[in-house]
Amino acid sequence: MKKKVIVTGCAGFIGSNLVDLLLKKNFSVLGIDNLSTGHLRNLDDANKNKNFHFVKLDLLDIKKIKNLFKNIDMVFHLAANADVRYGIDNPKKDLEQNTIVTFNILESMRVNGVKKIIFSSTGSIYGETSIIPTPENVEFPIQTSFYGASKLACEGLIQAYCDHYNFKSWIFRFVSILGERYSHGHVYDFYKKLLKNNNSLSVLGNGKQKKSYLNIKDCLSAIMIAILKSPKKVNIYNLGTNQFSTVSNSVNQITKRLSLKPKINYKGGKRGWPGDVPTIYLNTRKIRKLGWKPKHTINESIVETLEFLIKNKWLLKKN
Repeated sequence: MKKKVIVTGCAGFIGSNLVDLLLKKNFSVLGIDNLSTGHLRNLDDANKNKNFHFVKLDLLDIKKIKNLFKNIDMVFHLAANADVRYGIDNPKKDLEQNTIVTFNILESMRVNGVKKIIFSSTGSIYGETSIIPTPENVEFPIQTSFYGASKLACEGLIQAYCDHYNFKSWIFRFVSILGERYSHGHVYDFYKKLLKNNNSLSVLGNGKQKKSYLNIKDCLSAIMIAILKSPKKVNIYNLGTNQFSTVSNSVNQITKRLSLKPKINYKGGKRGWPGDVPTIYLNTRKIRKLGWKPKHTINESIVETLEFLIKNKWLLKKN
């Protein structure tokens, strides 16, 4: 009998790629998305598969979502507000779309006897830690963004449900993910700016911010390996590469591929914006011990992402 799973945020970048992978692995998938940032075109392949069913729904509406969790084996909870900058001006958005929605998911699982949840957290929860690369067991510093704070609250809720209701969880603290269907982040922003003006490029920060990025294919392979090999009630993993890229390097990779030499205007100091963390570089030894390792370099992933955007300019008009 096919395992039936729910994927929240199924029309988004990571969610839609996950849906495709799960269908290839012969899961029955119920996808939920409110389409506030996700795109139905990301589900074109999935919608051709009889084992996929899509529901457009606001996950803040707990009365409606509870009925969808009957006879579900596992929940992949990816839906969230992932725009760190937006949360600075609208902190309620992070509270609602991240923390309260996660509570609604957990409650819907509890009343329907669903015991397994996979959750997409973030490396932003580490704030401006002094320990680089950052392991999972580091002491949490003061939170620097509402996004990171809301995700950390979600982790706490999940762990409490695991303790009190015998749930099992896999919590993945992502770095920024790159690859096909990418529609938010620095590669997207830089390319969109260069299409409007290829003579100059405004970059938030001083260009020296250090970020680790991970290809979507490597991200999903890590998730699937961890689910198979992690026996604990609460399983927490950093996901990233064992390298980082400066923002200036990303700019160079993009302008080189586009054969452009714009004037680069850096602004904002070491932080690109309030809440930005100048360095995110995670220690991934724990997930590597399970036999996983990334197959794509950061530069390869930057170029792959750009190639996708070049071929799919409709995405640039949607946001």
